[in-house]
Amino acid sequence: MPALRSDAARSRARILEVARRHDPGTLRFNELAREAGVGVGTVYRHFPTTHALVEALAWETLERLQVLTREAVAEPDPGVAIANLLGTALELQLEEGGLQPVLLSPEDEADDVRAAKREIVTGFEAILDRARAAGVIRPDLTVAQVEHLVCGMEHAVRLGDATDRTPYLEILLAGLRPA
Repeated sequence: MPALRSDAARSRARILEVARRHDPGTLRFNELAREAGVGVGTVYRHFPTTHALVEALAWETLERLQVLTREAVAEPDPGVAIANLLGTALELQLEEGGLQPVLLSPEDEADDVRAAKREIVTGFEAILDRARAAGVIRPDLTVAQVEHLVCGMEHAVRLGDATDRTPYLEILLAGLRPA
């Protein structure tokens, strides 16, 4: 992204600050503009679509997931690697509500988001391949299936209690193991 003028950078930061107080699924540019004290055109100049705004909101969390995926790939024990990565992915999705739609979207607005997602998916595939080869998880599991299970688990935790996170993760990991 090219360097912004200082006033444009302040406007962008203010829009993001206001947007963080909203559910990513209910963002409305007119409302954000009013709350941020900018014109709606300013919001659209910075974020041409709602998805572009959600990507910007989730960017730092996506970068954290990228780093944690690298660490999981470097973990020699595939069982530990998959448990750590799935636990981290769940935790980050619960912290940043916009992460899930960014991860699952087939269309990315920003090149850096696309590159980060590609690295995360490639790392996750490598971990799953190692875990399958080691007999740690079922041989028929796909990346998409595991991604959807983690998303479902996030939804379940949001519906219930945050303390349910650990038992849900344990249940998921047990279900991934071969019969």
